[in-house]
Amino acid sequence: MKIMKKIFNYRFVVVLLVFSVACDNDFDELNTNKTAATAIDPAFQMNTATLNSSLQALIFEIGIVQQIISPNSGVLTGANYNQDNRATTDDNWQGYYRNVIKNTRDVMALTEELPDRANLRNMARILQAHAFMVLTDSYGDIPYSEGGLGYTEQINFPVYESQEQIYPMIIQELTEATGALDAAGKIETAEILYNGDIAKWKKFGYSLLLRAGMRLSKANQTLAASTVSAAFQGGVIVTNADNAVMKHDQNYQNPIGGTLNSTEAANFYLAAPFVNYLKSTSDPRLSAIAVRYVGAKSGPEQTIANQSYDPALQVGMPMGVDNPGAVKAAADLGLASFYDFSQADRRRLTKLSAQYFFVTAAQTNLLLAEARERGWITTGTVGQYYNAGVTAHMEQLGTVDPLAAVPAASISNYLAANPFDPAKALEQINTQYWVASFLNGPEAFANFRRSGFPALAPNPYPGREVTFISRLTYPNSEISVNTENVNAAIANMGPDKLDTKVWWDK
Repeated sequence: MKIMKKIFNYRFVVVLLVFSVACDNDFDELNTNKTAATAIDPAFQMNTATLNSSLQALIFEIGIVQQIISPNSGVLTGANYNQDNRATTDDNWQGYYRNVIKNTRDVMALTEELPDRANLRNMARILQAHAFMVLTDSYGDIPYSEGGLGYTEQINFPVYESQEQIYPMIIQELTEATGALDAAGKIETAEILYNGDIAKWKKFGYSLLLRAGMRLSKANQTLAASTVSAAFQGGVIVTNADNAVMKHDQNYQNPIGGTLNSTEAANFYLAAPFVNYLKSTSDPRLSAIAVRYVGAKSGPEQTIANQSYDPALQVGMPMGVDNPGAVKAAADLGLASFYDFSQADRRRLTKLSAQYFFVTAAQTNLLLAEARERGWITTGTVGQYYNAGVTAHMEQLGTVDPLAAVPAASISNYLAANPFDPAKALEQINTQYWVASFLNGPEAFANFRRSGFPALAPNPYPGREVTFISRLTYPNSEISVNTENVNAAIANMGPDKLDTKVWWDK
C-alpha cells in the first residue's frame, strides 16, 4: 500500500506540473482582454484639448469689459459687483491645466519619438501656447515650464515663472512650432480644429504670434515689433474661412450656450455700455446679437412670442446694480421688470451649438491695423485693415446662425456712416476689437487692459472691492497645495488681488 501511495503521489505531481506548464504557456493569451484599448491615438487626446479650449467666462471677463452682467449675487458674484469670488476665478485655471495642457503635454510626449507624427506634435504645441497665453493673461505669473507635467514627469508642485519670462518663451514656441509644420508630412485628418489642414494651422499659429507680439506693445516694444513683423511675414488669418473655431453640437455644447439655455437663462443681461455704444453708431450687429422680451415680468415670460430684435427697443442693464437695484433701474426706465432688459440671444449667437472662436479674421485684421499704425508692418493701410476687420466680424455673425446674418448693404452703410478717423486710430481700432471679441471674454479682457480702449467708466457698485479688475485671483486649491510656489509668485508680482496688474499691463 505504501508503494502504491507513493506512485499515486508521483503521478499527481507530474500531472500538476504538466498542467502548470500548459497553463503558463497560454497565460498571456487567456488573460488578455482582446476588446480593451491598450493605447489611444494621440490625435484623440489632441481633440480633447481642443474641445476644452472653449471656456465659459460669463461671471468675470465678459462682465469686466461691460458686455454681459448679472444683477445676482452668490455664485454669480464677480464683475457685477467688482468683488472677488474664488469659486469662479479658478475656471480658467482648472479648465486649461486639467483639460487642455495635461492633454497637449501628453500628445507632445507620445509623439516626440515618432517622426511621422511631427505635425500633430507641433499642432499640440500651438494649442498649448494659446492655453498658456490665456492663463498668464488672466492670472499673471503661472507655472509654465513645469505646468501640466504632473502626470508625465510627476512634477506635482510646479514652479511659477514671471509673465516677463513667459512671453518670450510663448513667442519662441509659436515661432518654432508653426515654422516646423510640414505639408509634406503626415496629414492629421482626425484632429477636429482644421482636419489636419497645414496651411490653416500655420495661419492659426502666426495669428497667435501676432496676438502675442501686440500684447507687448507697451511692455517691450522692441520684441513686440519684431514678433509682429515675423507673424505678418508668416501669414495670418485674414478671412473668415480660416478662423480658428470650435464647432459644437447637442453632445458637445458651447459652454456659454449651455449656461444661458439652462438654469441661468434669466440671470444674465447685456450691459448698458455695450448696448449704448452699438446704438450710438446704428451698428447693425445689435439686432444680430440682442433680444429683448418686451414686457416680461419673469423668466418664464421670456418667450418667442414677445421677443424683439428691433435695435431701437434694446435696453442694456446698468452696471453696478444688485438685484433690488436692477428692479429699481428697470422701473426708472419704464420697463416691466429687470427681466425686460436685453439679453444675448440664446436662440442664435449663444445657442447650444454655437461655435466658439479662438482667433478670427476680424481680430487679426484689427491688430494689423494697429501694427500698421505703429509702423511695425509696412504693407496696406490702417484704414484698409480697419474696414476689413469690421466687415469680417459682421460677416462672421451669420456663420453662427443665419438669422444673425448682417446684410452686405448694412455693412457698407455702417462703414460709410462711421468712417475710420486717423486722428482716433487706436481708439477706433481697439473699440472695434472689443465688439469683435464679444463672447470671447479672456481675449476681450486682455486687449482692453493692453490698449485702454474702449474708455469704460468704473463699475459704480457701492460695495465694490476695486475700481477696475485687472486680473483674476489664484484658486484656493492651488494656494493650499502649492503654497510655497504661489507665495513666491505673489512676492514677485504683487498682492493676490483683483487690482494687481499683470506685467504687460502698463
